[in-house]
Amino acid sequence: MMAIYGPLRLILDVVFFIMIAHVIMSWLISFQVLNLGQQFVAQIWEGLNRLLAPIYEPIRRFLPDTRPLDLAPLVAIIIVLSLRDFILPELLLR
Repeated sequence: MMAIYGPLRLILDVVFFIMIAHVIMSWLISFQVLNLGQQFVAQIWEGLNRLLAPIYEPIRRFLPDTRPLDLAPLVAIIIVLSLRDFILPELLLR
């Protein structure tokens, strides 16, 4: 069981940090610290959006429409943290 726990924990850690980077980058774009007119910034933003779209889209369909505020990243982070810190260790103990 430990052979499964390690890689799953690593995957969830990577997903968590990618989500945090996406949230921070969205704030920096919103406050005009970063400019999407710069090719490098736009490429990173597009890559993060493509990586996280399969995670966020089902959550966005479930949540009510709060147009200026996207709650999907918050819900996804809570799900990843609960999987990583509560559900996976419980599965390991069984």
